[in-house]
Amino acid sequence: MKKIIDNQELELIYKSGNGAWTYHLVIPNTAEIDGAWGSLKVSGLIDDYELKEMNLAPRKEEDKMISINQKIRKEIGKTGGDKVTVTLYLHTHDRINKNSQILKCFEDAGLLDSFKSLNKDDQDEIINDITSKKTEAKQIEQINHHINQLLNWKN
Repeated sequence: MKKIIDNQELELIYKSGNGAWTYHLVIPNTAEIDGAWGSLKVSGLIDDYELKEMNLAPRKEEDKMISINQKIRKEIGKTGGDKVTVTLYLHTHDRINKNSQILKCFEDAGLLDSFKSLNKDDQDEIINDITSKKTEAKQIEQINHHINQLLNWKN
């Protein structure tokens, strides 16, 4: 898992007649990421909405894009031209096997103190829940789930 964008404000782009790509985000500084369609997967957050294993669309020598469907737009209450806050992680083929990597995700989300304020059993349960998943994609999904829980608990 590699963070490719961190809590950055982007414009939700509307391009009429562009099929599934009518509403999309262009992810800055991703032109150098190599991969064919379907091989580049990302997870993360758009505003407070959890994105789970979405395709990052390759474009020759241009920054990559993700499509933002109607369900997501409805959940975040945004449309073309609106600004959204985006954090994305590029899936790699390695599983997360170090607790320090998980803690770094909580730190990057500004929630490490909230995590550390939990009792030891609850911390261990979260770590075990994440590390027990068989694929990195499922691990990232669980990290995002726990980040959302910590956010809700914090607020």
